[in-house]
Amino acid sequence: MRRTALAATAVVLALALSACGGASGSGSSSDVVKVPSDPSKVSGTITVLTNRTDQVQDGTLKRYATEFAKVYPHVTVKFQGLTDYEGDVRIRMNSKNYGDVLSIPNSVPLKEYPTFFAPLGTAADLSKTYDFTDHATVGGRVYGIAGIGTANGFVYNKAVWKQAGVTTWPTTPQQFVDDLKAIKATGATPYYTNYHDGWPLTNWGNALGSPSCDPAANDKLATTKEPWAPGQDLNVVDSLLYDVVHDKLSEADPNTTNWENSKALLGTGRIATMWLGSWAVVQMQDAAKKAGRNPDDIGFMPFPAQKDGHFCSVVRPDYQYAVNIHSRNKDAARAWLDWYINKSGDAQAALSISSVKGSPLPADLKPFQDAGVRLIHLTNDRTALVDEIDKASEIGINNQDYPQHIVDVARGAAGGDKDSVFKDLNTKWSDAQGTVG
Repeated sequence: MRRTALAATAVVLALALSACGGASGSGSSSDVVKVPSDPSKVSGTITVLTNRTDQVQDGTLKRYATEFAKVYPHVTVKFQGLTDYEGDVRIRMNSKNYGDVLSIPNSVPLKEYPTFFAPLGTAADLSKTYDFTDHATVGGRVYGIAGIGTANGFVYNKAVWKQAGVTTWPTTPQQFVDDLKAIKATGATPYYTNYHDGWPLTNWGNALGSPSCDPAANDKLATTKEPWAPGQDLNVVDSLLYDVVHDKLSEADPNTTNWENSKALLGTGRIATMWLGSWAVVQMQDAAKKAGRNPDDIGFMPFPAQKDGHFCSVVRPDYQYAVNIHSRNKDAARAWLDWYINKSGDAQAALSISSVKGSPLPADLKPFQDAGVRLIHLTNDRTALVDEIDKASEIGINNQDYPQHIVDVARGAAGGDKDSVFKDLNTKWSDAQGTVG
């Protein structure tokens, strides 16, 4: 019943977003918001929406704003940290009040970016400075710039894995499951879903491309009739999530998970593993430090599958920062966006991959380099079409209710089994392909 309600809500919100875009008439705006040439002439108060509630609480963003004010003394920056970022912002985007600067929610289709966000420059120009601009390009204009790129993998407590007798990365999904069973024998929770907060589960979709090591994995969804058929990436990825939960290798009650608390749990070894982006490593290390544990116990491993003897990790942009097309202080908003990405040092502090071209890889990915893990960037030629198919199918590959449903079926909280889940997904996807394009 909960699945049905969530799916219905997602559909209603998607329709509401479309209605809002059609009514605003702002999507045709071609005014590019450039970085101000004279900081002394930029003024105004801007609101920045952020999912980084930790940086709001610990004062990190306030410190950034103080440094920013040294360059832009007439601009005041306010922050709103949102725990349910995806859900809250998606609702707020039914109005014009969704901050001045925001991270683009995953649920907004690429083709609708011009309706909600101001163009920041041409793809030809901005791609010279930043990676991942193709993920936010519509009609040759870029509507969002990623602060960081993130490799995808499992953040894990090496000490717990070693205690279980596992000292090498598993190379197959079955080996990974077997390793988790060995970890369970130590008394630690082998895997933590972060089901309740929901958004961490959406990262499972970012494994697309890792099993096959195929940069075109996402584009191929436009023509693949059954993406959850045996051997397909989504089958491999979602099967692993299902099997981990079904074999009772995750927390006892997913409804009680807590994202902020999960950091301490992993840092202290009470849980062993979480599927996240490389951006999460430093947060787990900080949690270990606060608990008096060794931060070096926190490691990062690739998805347990190999192609031609190599692991592959997809590098994707993290949230892309955009300027609200309805903002009354676009120059100030653009100034903050540019300063934050280029001057704040946040990517380096988070041990993340900076989107600024030429930046060195962070230290937490050195084990990937040493092991020869291939970092691949997905092509983005058919993203708009894939988004349309996904929307028509009502699956929501980038939304949290899709992996939550897999968890629910796996733990017996919803009807069906793995085969029925995949059959339903394949049917929805292939039916949707017939209605799009």
